[in-house]
Amino acid sequence: MKRWILVVLIALALAGTLLIIGLTQIKLDALQKPGHLETLLATGTKHLLVRWNSREGIPAAPKNLQTSVEEGDKLYATDCSMCHGSDGHTATDAGLWMYPRASDLTSPSVQYYSDRELFWIVKNGIRLSGMPAFGRVESDEHIWNLVHYVRTLRGNANAESEGTAP
Repeated sequence: MKRWILVVLIALALAGTLLIIGLTQIKLDALQKPGHLETLLATGTKHLLVRWNSREGIPAAPKNLQTSVEEGDKLYATDCSMCHGSDGHTATDAGLWMYPRASDLTSPSVQYYSDRELFWIVKNGIRLSGMPAFGRVESDEHIWNLVHYVRTLRGNANAESEGTAP
């Protein structure tokens, strides 16, 4: 009986400690960058939920990859560049003042997603993130074109950072 009470007291102390740390790390305002704990929790949860939701219902990608990338480039300019920037790396003012900030599409965090997961994100958006859902305004083929184009941004960012043109 005493051991059980000790376990409960330790569990309550740990929960209280985590609550205090969480409350001091997680801020409500959008002016500051989020703390490490908040970023870790939000990113981990987002990746888990996107992976879970993208398991089914994703249509086949277009067969001609080159054409898909070229069409995706055009769509990116009209649908995505206003927040993520023309290179996918340098966010615009609109993207910088969102909370969370518009993602760097060349980053390992974004490029880590599978094509199916990126398709799901573009089609369905991410609630409370500023990422809109394009599923009602763009066809599945157009969304795949955007996914294929986003994959090319990774190489372009590396070439630019090395001082060569893409």
